[in-house]
Amino acid sequence: MSKTTDIIHSIPVDELTGSISVPIYQTATYVQQAPNVNKGFVYGRTNNPTRLTLEKIVAKLEDGVAAYAFATGLAAIDSVLKTLSTGDEIVAVDDIYGGAYRLFTKIYNNFGIKVHFVDTTNAENVNDFINEKTKLLWLESPTNPTLKISDIKRLSEIAKKKNITVVVDNTFASPIAQQPLKLGADIVIHSGTKYLGGHSDLLAGLVVVKTEELSEKIKFIQNAAGGILGPQDCWLLIRGIETVTLRVERQCNTAQKVAEYLQNCDEVAEVFYPGLKSHKNHEIAKVQQNGLFGGVVSFSLKEDTEKAATAFITSTKYFKLAESLGGVKSLICLPAQMTHLSVPREKRLQSGIKDSLIRLSCGIEGAQDLIEDLKQAFSKVKENK
Repeated sequence: MSKTTDIIHSIPVDELTGSISVPIYQTATYVQQAPNVNKGFVYGRTNNPTRLTLEKIVAKLEDGVAAYAFATGLAAIDSVLKTLSTGDEIVAVDDIYGGAYRLFTKIYNNFGIKVHFVDTTNAENVNDFINEKTKLLWLESPTNPTLKISDIKRLSEIAKKKNITVVVDNTFASPIAQQPLKLGADIVIHSGTKYLGGHSDLLAGLVVVKTEELSEKIKFIQNAAGGILGPQDCWLLIRGIETVTLRVERQCNTAQKVAEYLQNCDEVAEVFYPGLKSHKNHEIAKVQQNGLFGGVVSFSLKEDTEKAATAFITSTKYFKLAESLGGVKSLICLPAQMTHLSVPREKRLQSGIKDSLIRLSCGIEGAQDLIEDLKQAFSKVKENK
């Protein structure tokens, strides 16, 4: 069975009415037959039929035991961090999402949880920072925004020997390209806002777990802390998932063409895209991501200044200047001043995020149209110098 067919038919028809669209149960509470005698639903924070359907679909997508839906991607990340205790340590990818960096360093650091940021593309780097206090190995692959690829299988093998839980933020690859649980990871995180939703019209976070033990922990935290995803957004996310295979495959194909174009531009210093043979982790990505290299392309300019980058990102027509990614419309942003502004400049530079690094999220527009947009932007900037 094809992935698309499997996804479409994992979304159930409503048994009560035959509705082909999952109903939105917009309710806060449920009538019970007697105290603790009910139809499986008691209060909206604890459970909701629309949310439960979404969670089952996402668990199937990632081949997990269970999935849990949260109000945002950061709320999903936060739920995993709540499994830790004072004195615990995390080894995390250095080129990490700015919001995660802020959460780790500005909030959880205050609770006595220490984070070591490491280049996880080198397994030995990870080994050097693991100690008896390490509880989580935190990966993004591809990373945001320099698109580094970590060998999830190899790193999971290292972590398992030390009884360390492996967490992979799979937002950039999506379950269509990569399934980290099959590669040895224990927990997968998604910003459902991105490829799963696909239309830039919702905020959502998802946690998928490999074991019943982890399922019980995350479910307890979801209910106790209350950062749940509402039924309307659950429905929107289910709707987005129906077309995720078609969108991701097209976005990956477009991104490959855009990256190849940028590689030959005189104004460009470096292109970051795992689909290019010049990418240092190309071979790992080819195997690990099933030949789908993602819809995001990043590049730096030879004129490595914020001014030069700003001139370019404000000159495109089809690439809209906005944060986020994974939607049907193409987006462009300057991570150093937008998504990763909360990361100190010295730290950004160490992880490869230059002042002129530009991130493109390719949508479903025609690939040649997007290339022409980039061409005219380069020309416009040159004319205005």
